[in-house]
Amino acid sequence: MGAGSVFLNTTYSRYLLNDINPDLITLYQLLKKQPSALIADTKQLFCAKNNTENQYYSFREAFNASVDPWERSVLFIYLNRHGYNGLCRYNAKGKFNVPFGRYKNLYFPEYEMWVFAEKSRLATFTCLPFEELFKRARKGNVIYCDPPYLPISHTASFTAYAQHAFNLQNQTKLANLAHNVAKKRHISVLLSNNDLPEIRSLYEGADITSFEVKRTISQNTEKRNAVKEVLALFKAQEEVVIPNQTASV
Repeated sequence: MGAGSVFLNTTYSRYLLNDINPDLITLYQLLKKQPSALIADTKQLFCAKNNTENQYYSFREAFNASVDPWERSVLFIYLNRHGYNGLCRYNAKGKFNVPFGRYKNLYFPEYEMWVFAEKSRLATFTCLPFEELFKRARKGNVIYCDPPYLPISHTASFTAYAQHAFNLQNQTKLANLAHNVAKKRHISVLLSNNDLPEIRSLYEGADITSFEVKRTISQNTEKRNAVKEVLALFKAQEEVVIPNQTASV
């Protein structure tokens, strides 16, 4: 699900939204159920005295030590807005490790949180392996998958969005699932990824659209060049209906 851009910009009657990051899903669940209290508690952290390197790392340490869902959700928003480039990254031990962002002016997304909370009434949030979500899909549904992208290069590997990286084996399993679900269960699946030969090979048989986007992760602004991504659509294959035949005597 990530930031939920597709969710927020479409008008389906129901959504099943999944992400492998439990901090993100817990935040969305609490924002759906208790928006007023969560927004109020989070807003208190957005002040000048908390926009310092020392305070940021103190809150980051508190987040990594906490097991309380509410505290982690409040701090998760703080870390996301105050951390470098809005990244979400964990180390191998599952500890959030994004450095301080050094922003002079910080915007508290109160309005956006209320909009999200309102629309989340249409959504069910889950934190499950993607294989489990495919099992829940039914004919007439549409599946959109936005996995951690296959790195463009070894030095560009920055996909530790959750504790366990999404490797090529996972990419292959996801592509195979998408193909099989479209063919055998008649459910369309849309996937996004970097436009790489390996990805095009995995998505063979899909309708592929390539386009350019500008990345904003590089610390050097001059190196924030446009890169190519793909949308790959595995269209639901029509179900073949064999008419009943009656023998005449």
